[in-house]
Amino acid sequence: MILKDKVAVIYGAGGAIGGAVARAFASEGARVFLTGRVQAPVDGVVEDILSAGGSAEAAEVDALDEQAVDKHLQSVIDQAGRVDISFNAVGLPDTGILGVPLVEMGAEQFSLPIAAYTTSYFLTARLAARHMIPSKSGVIMTVTSLPARMGSRLNGGYGPAHAAKEALTRDLSAELAPHGIRVVGLRPHGMPETSTMKEVFDTKATALGITWEQFQGYLASTTHPRRVMALEEVANMAVFMASDKASGMTGTTVNLTMGSLDD
Repeated sequence: MILKDKVAVIYGAGGAIGGAVARAFASEGARVFLTGRVQAPVDGVVEDILSAGGSAEAAEVDALDEQAVDKHLQSVIDQAGRVDISFNAVGLPDTGILGVPLVEMGAEQFSLPIAAYTTSYFLTARLAARHMIPSKSGVIMTVTSLPARMGSRLNGGYGPAHAAKEALTRDLSAELAPHGIRVVGLRPHGMPETSTMKEVFDTKATALGITWEQFQGYLASTTHPRRVMALEEVANMAVFMASDKASGMTGTTVNLTMGSLDD
């Protein structure tokens, strides 16, 4: 168990990636504290972890509310004594930010994902770092996506938002590495097994003029092995990057696009 006795806080744990990472962290021995803006989906993940013999607790936390994040982190410190891993998998509903050409998009719709994604990551990372600095150890993590590095259609401010998160990962690492804190990201490609990717397709379906099956085939065709990455594979990489075995990795976003994006 490469995360044995680690204390991890996961934001957006009710989502597909956040939930998969939470289960993987717990299976590798971490004590996980899971949060979401709505608690019901998070409770389901906790039940899965507890039934598998792991340790998990759920809380309703809006990751854009600084006081709520700070209060929850303090409760984690009070219970567990420290926080070793902070993982931000917070997402936004795609229907309000995708599917409109940039030339037809209003400034507010464009800037919404940029403000929300970056602010959430900034708040959770900054507050976690304040608890990690005294112990001179910790790992801060987040998730981005292919549009952070590749031009794509009908994504509005989604690509710029994730590009900003990757820049923030580098800046946080530059400042926090001298304190023994690593900051890393994961950049997977579209995964049809997640409800989010189906939502992305539904938002763009009319403009793209293709079926769901064709869309899945397109995603697979862009990768070297001609398949998309599974949630389990993303979660396994998250476990490795959060562990001491990845002690040499910081200030970078790991490319999990399976060849769709060349580094």
